[in-house]
Amino acid sequence: MAEAALGAAGLHFDELNKLRVLEPAAAQQTAQLREECRAFLDKIAEFQKIVGGLVELVDQLAKAAESEKMKAIGARNFLKSIAKQREAQEQQLQALIAEKKMQLERYQVEYEALCKIEADQNEFIDQFIFQK
Repeated sequence: MAEAALGAAGLHFDELNKLRVLEPAAAQQTAQLREECRAFLDKIAEFQKIVGGLVELVDQLAKAAESEKMKAIGARNFLKSIAKQREAQEQQLQALIAEKKMQLERYQVEYEALCKIEADQNEFIDQFIFQK
């Protein structure tokens, strides 16, 4: 009966016979909710740790990808510059070939002229020898 009177006043005894303001069922539910909240917070903390590790890993991969991209761009630019250098070198060699061809033509013309002069001189020498 004392319990009923205390219960009507909002006071209750727990399993250790301590006087409580909450009903034992509500206290038990509160304790259970507290434990569930702690477990939930632990899981959230673990999730945040995993997500943090994932974000860090993605950042590292992004930096590595950016580095590789820059290397590829550098290699492509290097190849373009080599191609331009080869084109310039080819043009220089074509110009040198043209110059050498013209020089060869001049030498051929000069050689033909000298051969004609030699033939004329040999003919002159032969005529001079026959006149004596």
